[in-house]
Amino acid sequence: MTTYADTTATDGQVPHAPEHTPRLDWSAHAPEVLKAMLRLDAAARKGLDPKLVELVKVRASQINRCALCVDMHSKDALAAGESVERIIQLSAWEESEHFYTEKELAALALTEAVTVLTDGFVPDAVYERAARHFEEAELAQLIAAITVINAWNRFGVTCRLVPGHYRPGQHA
Repeated sequence: MTTYADTTATDGQVPHAPEHTPRLDWSAHAPEVLKAMLRLDAAARKGLDPKLVELVKVRASQINRCALCVDMHSKDALAAGESVERIIQLSAWEESEHFYTEKELAALALTEAVTVLTDGFVPDAVYERAARHFEEAELAQLIAAITVINAWNRFGVTCRLVPGHYRPGQHA
């Protein structure tokens, strides 16, 4: 089996670039934090459509440039029944609105606003759009899910965790 870490190809295919080494296996050194994050992640997704959660997680991970999380949540989205086409279009969702429902578009806009925070706040229009499509309890869960993936992204990016080895259903 060829892995992403292979630097020589014996099967006639062009070899991949070598895999980088992670900076730190943070979860091994902070197992209680990992356990808490896993519980928080499970609590945040309760009551939300699993495919919507994965779209939100992929989009936030793209913005934060967390390769491990993009890999993981793209695979989890596929396993949840999401289409390849919709996952591919996420990085350009505003130009590909016809791939998504109004509710999903509101969730993606909220994901970007919460993730980037360049103005220091989530604009009223973005929040109000989401509030029109989600009941308050569901909106609270969505905000929690967006917040949690941003935390996961910070661990992944800071520690340079390596993508390509995750299999759907695996847990950290």
